[in-house]
Amino acid sequence: MKRAIVTGGAGLIGTGICAALLKKGWEVASFDLNEGSSGAMDVLCDISDESAVDEAFSSLGWPQLDLLVNNGGHATSLQLGLKEATMDDWRSTLDSYLTATFLMSRRALPLMPEGSSIVNMASTRAFMSEPGDFIYAAAKGGILSLTQALAMSLGPKVRVNAIAPGWISDGADLSERDHAQHPVGRVGRPADIAEAVLYLSEAGFMTGQTLTIDGGMTRKMIYEE
Repeated sequence: MKRAIVTGGAGLIGTGICAALLKKGWEVASFDLNEGSSGAMDVLCDISDESAVDEAFSSLGWPQLDLLVNNGGHATSLQLGLKEATMDDWRSTLDSYLTATFLMSRRALPLMPEGSSIVNMASTRAFMSEPGDFIYAAAKGGILSLTQALAMSLGPKVRVNAIAPGWISDGADLSERDHAQHPVGRVGRPADIAEAVLYLSEAGFMTGQTLTIDGGMTRKMIYEE
């Protein structure tokens, strides 16, 4: 049986990823500060803390890991002014996404056999921004660079790719306009990202790449009317 760790496995996207992997017969552990609802094994862990990550892997006790999905993290705010942003805002956001991706990947590597895979969760905000999301954008942009660098460092043993989701929702409280602005005609779903994770876990000739899954929004030219 193949084994996977998904960080942020209790969140919206993480739950979808865990559920899809479980459905395909994987053994799945969710590393999160909260318990999840997908049926994955819950490992409560602050993934931005080095000692907590080490303890979580030790408690899990797996001899082998075939897939690591670095999906976890939290942003203090996506609407900060530069003058108002604090060092705590900067550090907590970068640590929860970028530092956590480094810590988890480093700790997982000794368990990963030839042909295993790391999938890092970036964001379309690494390519395009709104006012106030500069810390989050910096963290996600760093994940893109880390992904390609790790792909070169860990190949050919381990493949490393990234996914850049756009707007992903559970469908609640969305308007027709929300859906219609996407070239595909709808807002994204967690299953859209989960399907990409499954693909990347088996895509033996793909490494160092980023899949943008955003319903076409980053290809859409937008002018105010």
